[in-house]
Amino acid sequence: MSYFNTKLDDFEKFLNNKKVAIIGLGVSNLPMLDYLHSLNAKVSIFDKKDKENFENDVLNKIEEYNFNLYAGKNNLDNLNGFDIIFRSPSCRPDTPEIVAEVKRGAILTSEIEMVLKLAPCKIIGVTGSDGKTTTTSLIYAILKDAGYNCFLGGNIGIPLFTEIKNMTPNDIVVLEMSSFQLMNMEISPNISVITNIAPNHLDIHKSYEEYIDSKKNIFRYQDKNGILVTNYDNEITKKISKEAKGNVIYFSSKTKLDNGVIYDDGMIKICKDGIRRHVLRQKDMKLRGVHNCENACAAIAATSSLVSVESQIKTIEEFSGVEHRLELVRNINGINWYNDSIGTSPSRTIAGLNSFDEKIVLIAGGYDKHLDYTPIAKPIVENVSKLILMGATADKIHDAVVKELTLEHKSMPIYHCNTLKETVELANKIAEKGEIVLFSPASASFDLFKNFAERGNKFKELVNEL
Repeated sequence: MSYFNTKLDDFEKFLNNKKVAIIGLGVSNLPMLDYLHSLNAKVSIFDKKDKENFENDVLNKIEEYNFNLYAGKNNLDNLNGFDIIFRSPSCRPDTPEIVAEVKRGAILTSEIEMVLKLAPCKIIGVTGSDGKTTTTSLIYAILKDAGYNCFLGGNIGIPLFTEIKNMTPNDIVVLEMSSFQLMNMEISPNISVITNIAPNHLDIHKSYEEYIDSKKNIFRYQDKNGILVTNYDNEITKKISKEAKGNVIYFSSKTKLDNGVIYDDGMIKICKDGIRRHVLRQKDMKLRGVHNCENACAAIAATSSLVSVESQIKTIEEFSGVEHRLELVRNINGINWYNDSIGTSPSRTIAGLNSFDEKIVLIAGGYDKHLDYTPIAKPIVENVSKLILMGATADKIHDAVVKELTLEHKSMPIYHCNTLKETVELANKIAEKGEIVLFSPASASFDLFKNFAERGNKFKELVNEL
C-alpha cells in the first residue's frame, strides 16, 4: 500500500489559486515553477538580476505559464497582496518590502523549510562554517550503503521540495544547511550537526552574532528526542550546545572525551562511559587531513542510532571525498595539482594547507566577504613555498602574509595575477618536483564566477589543458 502524505495534500490544496511570490529564481526555486503551475497557483517571480540575464528556457517557461516576472534593482516594489512568499537563501527575511508584506498577512517560507515541515520521515541537517559538505555527503553515503532510501538536498544535491511526494516514513532526508537557509527558520531537523563556527559571510550578515544565531536554528526547535552533534573543540559550538533540549553528542580531535567520538593518535575512537573503542585508523581512509577525521567523527555520531559501526567504517574507508574539496586533478611531471575551490574562507584553506606534508604552491584570492585574513598568514608561511594571488582579497592576503614573514624573518615569492588562467600558467612554471599546487582561494567566487563549483570546474579545465 502506497503512503499518503496528509500534510502535503493539505498544503497543495492551500496553494490552489493562491497568490504566490518567488523571490530569487535560484537553483532551489527553479523546480517550483512546474510544481506551482500544476497546482493552479498565481505566481509572481521577483529577481534582482535584469531580465536579459535570465536564460531563454526560463523566460519561455515563465511566459508559457503566464507567470509575472519583476526583474532588476527595484523588483520588490511590486511585492504586494500575496498569500505566501518563498524566499531564496540569498534574500534576507528582514528586507523591508518582505517585512511589510508579512505584516499584511503573507506567509514567509522557503523551499528547504517546507521540506522540514512536510517530509514524513526522519531528517538529518548539517551546518557549520567548514566541513559541512563533506560531512553531509559522508552521512548520506553511510545511510545509502546501509540500505536506507535517502534524499540529499539543501546546499547540495537537488532541490527536494518537489520530491516530498515520493518520500515515505521509512526514508531519510539529509540536508546541508547554510546560515542563509537557517535564518528565520522555525523548525529543526530530528538530528542536527554543527561542524564548527568561525567568522563567515559577514558581507551579508549584519554581525557575527547574527551569523551564530542563525546557526542555532538547526537545533533550537528540537524537542527532548532531538539529537545535536557538535564540535567540543570549538568554543562557540560547545557553548551554544548547552541550549539544546535533546541529547548532545560531541566529537573532538583535541580532547579525550568520556562520551562521544574522537580522533586521537591516528585513530578514530567511539567513547562511552570512559571506555574508548578503536574503530578506524586514519591511514585506512582515503580522505586526507585532521579536518576530515573530524568530519568522519561527526558522521559517525550522527548515524550512530541508525547504522552499525562496522557499516559506518566500511563506507568511510571507501569514501574518496567530494568534488572541489582537496580533489586531485592530475599529476604533471611529478607535481600533484589539487582543486579546493570549496575553500571559500580562511579557515577552510587553513584546513587544506594542514593536510599535506609536501611544500605547497598556493593559488588564493577571490571575492571579499569582509573576513579577517590574519589567521591564514602563519599557516601559509609554514606550508607554502610560493604564493599566487588574484581577486579582491589578494591585497588582504598579501599584507597578512608579509607581516608574518617579517615577524619570522623569512621570505617567500608572492605573485599577483589578473585571471585564473594566468595563475595556472604561472604555477606550472614555478612549481618544483615534489611540491604540490593547491588551488584554495580562502575567498568566495562571486567576483568572477557564479559559485565555487563553476570556479573549480574552470580550474580543472585549465589544468587539464596544460
